[in-house]
Amino acid sequence: MKKIMGFLALVVISTGAALYFELIPTTPTCCAMEAEDEIGGLISPVAYQTEFEERTHLLLDVRTPPEFYEGYISGALNIPLQELPNRLSELPQDQPIVIYCRSGNRSAEAWRILRNAGYRLIYDMGGIIDWTSQGFPVERS
Repeated sequence: MKKIMGFLALVVISTGAALYFELIPTTPTCCAMEAEDEIGGLISPVAYQTEFEERTHLLLDVRTPPEFYEGYISGALNIPLQELPNRLSELPQDQPIVIYCRSGNRSAEAWRILRNAGYRLIYDMGGIIDWTSQGFPVERS
């Protein structure tokens, strides 16, 4: 009887674990460009340099203007996160958008805003802290 109960418990646990992992939503990641109809995902500063060096895209900084002027990635457009929902018309629908902030929290929120607004090729590069810690340059105004 103990063997049967142990076997049944194992079956129930295994089935539950399989269903659990099947239902967990995954965050897409990027290291190779996805098809044009797919949503992008996370991208590291190194992958950004490799993937977008010669590819048309928009680099979006969602920090506040004072943070932006302290140091930003060359070519970035600054639209603070709190203004983003009202300024979507400034963003292209037909090219990839790579988003960053200071530490990665606001860029993740901006990624969700753009995804919910129907943008498909959107990439979250996290924070400028990661960018500078890997030795990449910033510009100052």
